Amino acid sequence: MSTFDFIIVGSGPAGSALAAQLANSNGKPQVLLLEAGENKQDKSLRVDGQRWITFQNQSMNWGFKTTPQEDCNHREIDYSRGRCMGGSSAINFGVYSVGARDDYQEWARIVDDEDFGWQNIQRRLKDLETFHGEIPKGHGQEIRQPKGSWVPLNPDHNSGNPIGMSVLINSAHQGLRSTAEDLVAGDKNNLTIATDAPVQRVILEGKKAVGVEANGQKYYASKEVILSAGSLNDPRILMHSGIGPAAQLQQHNIDIVQDTPAVGQGLRDHCFVPMVNTRTDTSTDRKAFYGSQSAMNAAKKEWEESGTGPWAKFACELGIGWFKLTEQLISTPEFRALPADEQKHLLQETVPHYEIITHFPIHWFIPDFPTEALNYSCLLVFLFNAQTRGEVTLQSSDPDAPLLFNPKFLAHPFDRRLAIEALRDSFRVAKHESYTKDNVAELAMPKGESDEDLLEYWRQNISSSWHMTGTVKMGKNGDTDAVVDPDFKVIGIDNLRIADMGVVPVLVNAHVQAVAYVTGATCAEKLIKEYGLT
Repeated sequence: MSTFDFIIVGSGPAGSALAAQLANSNGKPQVLLLEAGENKQDKSLRVDGQRWITFQNQSMNWGFKTTPQEDCNHREIDYSRGRCMGGSSAINFGVYSVGARDDYQEWARIVDDEDFGWQNIQRRLKDLETFHGEIPKGHGQEIRQPKGSWVPLNPDHNSGNPIGMSVLINSAHQGLRSTAEDLVAGDKNNLTIATDAPVQRVILEGKKAVGVEANGQKYYASKEVILSAGSLNDPRILMHSGIGPAAQLQQHNIDIVQDTPAVGQGLRDHCFVPMVNTRTDTSTDRKAFYGSQSAMNAAKKEWEESGTGPWAKFACELGIGWFKLTEQLISTPEFRALPADEQKHLLQETVPHYEIITHFPIHWFIPDFPTEALNYSCLLVFLFNAQTRGEVTLQSSDPDAPLLFNPKFLAHPFDRRLAIEALRDSFRVAKHESYTKDNVAELAMPKGESDEDLLEYWRQNISSSWHMTGTVKMGKNGDTDAVVDPDFKVIGIDNLRIADMGVVPVLVNAHVQAVAYVTGATCAEKLIKEYGLT
């Protein structure tokens, strides 16, 4: 077939959730799901404890990097994106957090549509999820709260209020990571999946989308085309289809179909820095495992046979917590300079200002990490609600060339203030005597506690969290910064929608794979209703 009812571009969490729900609807439309990368069926790519290194598989990764970041010592920062079935869910770190209910209420407010409010989002999340809360044998069973600790405990960080410290929920079960591909697995005679099919452009008749072109092959849609290629690739496909900022299109000799200045603007992302200390030999058993190839080989054999053992434990059990900095922020000039709506949102009950993750396997991310230092502890500090708006822009008339990605990390004064205060506040854990008593030496820590030292630590050590959001932003009709309307329709173009993190108008306080899944599910719900597929 070359003609389908619906064509979906991209098999990540949003695209796969959308494809699965459309194909499973009672109307049984013919759905084509196109994926730029391969269909990887190697089970060893799903080892739960090794999910931290899957992104290093170059055949599964677009291999993007940012432009040199002016406010981060001109460093180019890894901007990995999945290029295989399952999209970035196949190479991400498996954190499954849904964020703050007030984030979704803000989304609903911005676009004036309660379909994006927490109650409706939570309903769709419950439909998507299968939750296994039992504690596997031999695993830790509780978070203990030190006497006199300031850290509040949260028994369920996915309740809509993430504030406090929790056991991290992963998108994995019985040692095996799940990916978006699982949603579209199995035979469905009305769902066609084509891999190794990177899309260059949308086929337009005037201002109506009728199909897509992928490596010279043309596929046609009798109803709609939906882009779910992600925040970094949606703008590329749009611009090479003649939809985007006119000046950029003219510069690269692309015929203009519609001048849409907001395409590629509004890029937002989370970022983080690590804090690493070597520890006493008796406080961690990492070295005995990671320092022994024979121990890791034996664990891999056990995992292959039963899905159990160290590879279902090491780097699988983490702590995670979200915290507010209200007292530290509200009196600062950086906070007071924010728009009133943004100030109000930051002060909502469930909206955190930063995050801590414990037990991160940092040795996989530091070249030539010394074996003698494998007894270590690593905390990650994540910056949330960054106010910077970056951009992605054309650099070539070649539709296969990546765009230029400039998230402008730390460019906004509030972000710099928040980075300083988050790191300083995290010392209540990192420098608490119950933690430091087992420290031996600092491997990666700020050299001091002054504003200057803390900000410089961010500049030199910052990483993207790979939560790229907002480059084809959703808004109300008439909003100058909107590319799609609340029904995911590209404004001014018929039969073309976008459904993925690119449209989300809020940088949700989460590790955003859950947000991507529910975005695809929300678009599916709207399409099923509109086309009477119920």
